[in-house]
Amino acid sequence: MPEPVIRAENLVKAYRAKGRPDFVAVDGLSFEVAPGESFGLLGPNGAGKSTTMKMVGAVSTRTSGDLSILGLDPDRYGPEIRSRLGVVPQQDNLDGELNARENLYVYGRYFGMPGKECKQKAEELLAFAQLEDRATHKVDQLSGGMKRRLTIARGLINDPRILLLDEPTTGLDPQARHVLWDRLFRLKERGTTLVLTTHYMDEAEQLCDRLIVVDKGRIMAEGTPATLIRQHSSREVAEVRFGSQHNERIAAQLAGFGDRVEVLPDRILVYAHDGEGVLARIADAGLEPLTSLVRRSSLEDVFLRLTGRSLIE
Repeated sequence: MPEPVIRAENLVKAYRAKGRPDFVAVDGLSFEVAPGESFGLLGPNGAGKSTTMKMVGAVSTRTSGDLSILGLDPDRYGPEIRSRLGVVPQQDNLDGELNARENLYVYGRYFGMPGKECKQKAEELLAFAQLEDRATHKVDQLSGGMKRRLTIARGLINDPRILLLDEPTTGLDPQARHVLWDRLFRLKERGTTLVLTTHYMDEAEQLCDRLIVVDKGRIMAEGTPATLIRQHSSREVAEVRFGSQHNERIAAQLAGFGDRVEVLPDRILVYAHDGEGVLARIADAGLEPLTSLVRRSSLEDVFLRLTGRSLIE
């Protein structure tokens, strides 16, 4: 087996506040990432995902535990590690005074790349990001999806061994998200190691070979998306709505209609192998939901099962 490009063992990050107990943002995470793998950290806002990414990116020191990036300790070899990483931050930090091509060229120069190489690489990355026709446009003239693609292209200027993506599609419309996913699929096919954080379960299922589900700084589960769904949920889910004032009462009547029943503020979830069969039983019982649907189980259901709450709050 190839040597992991990232290895974390009992990784802890605590923030000290005067007169108050330490706030533990990351609480003993252990995981490994193989070369060429697409690895995800899935969890709600505040779960510790971004803090973990900062430690992996060698821009934040750990409180305790062991961490190795490309065989190096990020607390001791930060500059060497950062030179071999690509970073796509949660918020776009492109230079608004420069156009798309100039943003790539200038960033390449920060890495000490010769001007001729920067120009060539910028043109390649503009094509990769489908932004050739926007090369001379200032950043403010680009849509949100275009800015994200440009930010990803910029993170690739130094041919990184690992690309870190923090919430890559937050705030984008569905069409822009799918275009961005396509660009990331192409990177996977090239063998680039991707490490991404997200609280979108469909994004994790689409992009991640393997992932950890994180909540309150701790790992709740680890595995491939399909394995996690198989281990922690049923094949299908029947969603029914009877109105927020009636869901709790009616949920008690649905006990035994499936493997388990979850009550959310706006709907009831019945987990079962046959979702349509559940709806038929509900109708036979004389119950008439306001709305109903059957869908396959997702990572959202895994998180709900493990933590008792929804991913997006």
